[in-house]
Amino acid sequence: MLVADGARPDTLAAGMDTGLLPALARLRTEGGFHVVTSVFPSVTGPAYAPFLMGRFPGPIGLPGLRWYDRSRTVTSFPHWSRSYVGSELRKVDRDLEPGAPTLFELTDSGLAAMNVIGRGLDAQELEGHSLAFAVRAAYTHFRGDLQGWLAIDRAIGERVASRIRRERPEVAFCAFICTDKLSHAVGQGAAIVSEALRIVDQTAAQIRDDAERDGCWERLSLWVVSDHGHSSVREHEDLVGLLQSWKLGVIAHPWVFGAGRDAAVMVSGNAMAHVYLDLDAGNGHRGRPWWGSLAERWSWLPERLLERRSVDLLVLPLSPQECEVRARGRGAARVIVQAGRYSYRPISGDPLGIGAHEALAGAEAHAVTGASDYPDALVQIAHLAGSTRAGEIILSAAREWDFRARWEPIRHVSSHGALHRDHMLVPLLLNRPAARIPHRTVDVMPSALSALGRAVPAGLDGVSFV
Repeated sequence: MLVADGARPDTLAAGMDTGLLPALARLRTEGGFHVVTSVFPSVTGPAYAPFLMGRFPGPIGLPGLRWYDRSRTVTSFPHWSRSYVGSELRKVDRDLEPGAPTLFELTDSGLAAMNVIGRGLDAQELEGHSLAFAVRAAYTHFRGDLQGWLAIDRAIGERVASRIRRERPEVAFCAFICTDKLSHAVGQGAAIVSEALRIVDQTAAQIRDDAERDGCWERLSLWVVSDHGHSSVREHEDLVGLLQSWKLGVIAHPWVFGAGRDAAVMVSGNAMAHVYLDLDAGNGHRGRPWWGSLAERWSWLPERLLERRSVDLLVLPLSPQECEVRARGRGAARVIVQAGRYSYRPISGDPLGIGAHEALAGAEAHAVTGASDYPDALVQIAHLAGSTRAGEIILSAAREWDFRARWEPIRHVSSHGALHRDHMLVPLLLNRPAARIPHRTVDVMPSALSALGRAVPAGLDGVSFV
């Protein structure tokens, strides 16, 4: 499994059509090229959970790249929050739901590179996890060194191809992060992004050549995927500064220390955000507050947020099964999940633009949103809003906006994380035809188990296409 992190379907298709990516074009001819939906938030980290766990990220403990720990049982004093940007990246495995197994835990041998989820692997089965590599990556990141990122991806690809040839692990997962890094800095349409995709193509070619030479190509499944898309950003809303201007005490990364305890703003991507409220309310164990218990004090806040041009969709979790979705000028509606079926009930309008629907199965919910600007929105909103670590307010940014105006080493010209098509639709390239059309990235993990002839555990959100 090769992850071209942040690659859009149209970008990958164009590279194959123009001859830039010959190895991937050959896979497309022999197997298939599919466009599937990622998850909300559409951001690296949470969006890797489908590939390796077959589950939507919110309910298994990854509501975003950053989140606030109301329970105060997972994180530490004084900020009680988590950010997987930096040293806390190593804590992803311990934050995940223990009862949700990874692909590595369900197979006998594995290899992973540049991966945020490694539970089930030993240290020697991980590439790009050493202290020396972390220092190199941090230096590259904070310098904004685009050529440095290309060098990192190139080295990782060569190393992984070599180890696959020598060790033949049952599962190999390699993430190439350069497409995402370069897209943030210069936009996905820039010529240098093509160089990042060429590294993925060259790695796929090497893996195939080695497998054909060793006589094992017919037994090898080689898949190329992406975790999220990208779209241009022209305006940056300082969401933290905005709430502070409304006289709220706010904590947010990277400066999570201070007296502010009205709200926590946790941005991912940077086009989505969780907003947590009443951080010091109650004593002892802090449970999940739902909007009904907060509305009397905080009803003004969603109204003021929706006045901002940066905000497209605003979600208010009402219970584990129900939430309200609002959009400026398009009214409000309820999203309800019961017994695995999804309903969408307009209240004062149709914020998702899909019309009313009742008791849709998962495949039906995917189909009715497929042509909208928010593909798979019913399922993704329901699962994130109902998760225990989600915020009291969930924001999805408007087009050409994001929610982080400060603290980025390079000012982003392209972002992701929201529910828009450009963020949610991702490519899936297979070296053999699928038995059924794939729909979601959560279908990848159960399909990998099926391809290996292994049992698929119960409780997954995905369905095998093998």
